[in-house]
Amino acid sequence: MTDAPVRIAVIIGSTREGRFADTVARWFVAEASGREDLDLDVVDLLDVDFPTRLGGHHPASGIRPEFVRPFADRMAAADGFVILTPEYNHGYPASLKAALDALHAEWRAKPAAFVSYGGASGGIRAVEQLRQVLGELHMVAIRDGVSLPLARSLFGEDGALIDPGFVGPAVKVMFERLTWWARALRAARIADPYAA
Repeated sequence: MTDAPVRIAVIIGSTREGRFADTVARWFVAEASGREDLDLDVVDLLDVDFPTRLGGHHPASGIRPEFVRPFADRMAAADGFVILTPEYNHGYPASLKAALDALHAEWRAKPAAFVSYGGASGGIRAVEQLRQVLGELHMVAIRDGVSLPLARSLFGEDGALIDPGFVGPAVKVMFERLTWWARALRAARIADPYAA
């Protein structure tokens, strides 16, 4: 079981019209596609219609509104996550916050890595905010991630990176760290289920 591929949910965090997330996601999934140690599940928050008001729903209760259940099932099945986020106004999108807040137990004792993009900072300010939230959700935010500064200038019209060597080493290290943490925490959850 510990040698089985790790199931990684790649969460596309932007739902903004005209978003650049599609280009970044296509590139990232292509980078991961040759890895036999990963089983990717690409989850586009554009396809999950989180309302801005959840009523009496409280994620820790385990009671889910019907619209949350398919998303919750996919997150529960994941051994870890890659959160693909832009930086909007020095923060991350509200759609991503809604997704994180909608669940509770599905996140616990699982690692998350980040692929961020944006202006000159490459989305790192959004990632730093996400690290705080993930800690509260009992997730392990790994240190190694991928940051794409001035992202639109890094990709050609065909959606490919103009200079693949620019982030290639960071992608490789991120995958190595994420799979290590995902295997270690999967084994730990099996041996001793995590309770927050």
